[in-house]
Amino acid sequence: MRILLVDDSRTMRNIQKVVLAQLGYTDLIEAVDGQDAMLKATSERPGLMLVDWNMPNMDGVTFVRAWRQTDRATPIIMVTTEAERSRVIEAIKAGVNNYVVKPFTPEMLRSRIEDTIRRIRPTSAAA
Repeated sequence: MRILLVDDSRTMRNIQKVVLAQLGYTDLIEAVDGQDAMLKATSERPGLMLVDWNMPNMDGVTFVRAWRQTDRATPIIMVTTEAERSRVIEAIKAGVNNYVVKPFTPEMLRSRIEDTIRRIRPTSAAA
């Protein structure tokens, strides 16, 4: 499965790449902000997106809202330091499928990815 990593921090994208590789995900695309993500998601059509909240140019929630105007199906997990309940609710209303608070463990990320995919594509998870 192709995964789009959207985070302005190169260090955080590198951490995510290492964790995802440990979980067997190696088909990865990187975007540095929401604007970059719009271009790459449109051309690359990832099967999953991991999106940071706080980024320059276009933040993660703005990206999610814009992306959901044309694509309701692609699973999106918000991966952010924003842990307040109101922020989680805002992200869910914007269209994210799941939420991970930084810092995260590899097990936490694996669990959220599997849970999200299972809820989005219940038949493929059973196959």
